[in-house]
Amino acid sequence: MPALMHVMAGVMLDASGRVLLAQRPPGKHLAGLWEFPGGKIDPGEVPLAALVRELREELGVDVDAATAVPLIRIPWRYGDRDLLLDAWQIDRWQGQPLSLEGQAWQWIAPDHVDPAILAPADRPILQALRLPSRYPITPADVELSAYPLWLARLSQAIERGERLLQLRLPLWPVESVRELASALLPLARRCGASLLLNGDIEGARQLGLGVGVQLQTRQCRELSERPLPLTQLVGVSCHNEAELVQASRLQADFAMLSPVAVTASHPDVPPLGWSRFGQLVERAALPVYALGGMMPVDGDRARDAGGQGVAGIRGFW
Repeated sequence: MPALMHVMAGVMLDASGRVLLAQRPPGKHLAGLWEFPGGKIDPGEVPLAALVRELREELGVDVDAATAVPLIRIPWRYGDRDLLLDAWQIDRWQGQPLSLEGQAWQWIAPDHVDPAILAPADRPILQALRLPSRYPITPADVELSAYPLWLARLSQAIERGERLLQLRLPLWPVESVRELASALLPLARRCGASLLLNGDIEGARQLGLGVGVQLQTRQCRELSERPLPLTQLVGVSCHNEAELVQASRLQADFAMLSPVAVTASHPDVPPLGWSRFGQLVERAALPVYALGGMMPVDGDRARDAGGQGVAGIRGFW
């Protein structure tokens, strides 16, 4: 069996927040698709040193490795070749990027990138770049009579900068949840926020851009393909490695993994703990949020464990 190929990717952001993409040239695997610049690690080479070397060879820029920030590590299989795509965010370098190896390249705002133009292994990197580190979820015990209150609270959350919100309101009729999402949608689109409906695929299809779905674990097991276009977010609720693998098969944009800590709602469920969370994230091929007993202050710990950030309910409101 071929050895694991460790590939470094540089997610270079300019002063305007645009990211640099390079196009795979004719004659290469996945020719014509776009990717984040970088390349393979040579035997005995330190990973960050390899990234610095690759960016110098491809683009003629000198990157200070001390300023690079880990973004996400993606285990992937192309045919019979296993690779680890190790992506680092870079916003400081010396020199003007040039196409020294003849590749076409472009600067583009991350939110304007169509995931379909990217090589499959690079799509989770784009989502890790675009997704926020916080994912608030509405409490499950909210009554329908509190509709005006939660319309105001969710509007305020979007206005203060929340960019990913899950509408999980099991005591409401599905039509009322869709109505709430529809009322919030103009503000969400204006602010670049996404609203995710809990389990309601059809509602997300009807509401369109700016609304996605958070798939329940059962739904994820039963689906054989991604339920929404790449322009609408799909999240998956997971509890173990097999469910994370299935989320990747569905081309989900991210997963929530729980419970990381003890929760008041499920005190008898053994928590994963941060060590196990980190192990599962390391093997996951998509961004993963920590859920279960989380507070916003746990975001740094989740990032240190390789996660995208934290999702939560009570502590986020």
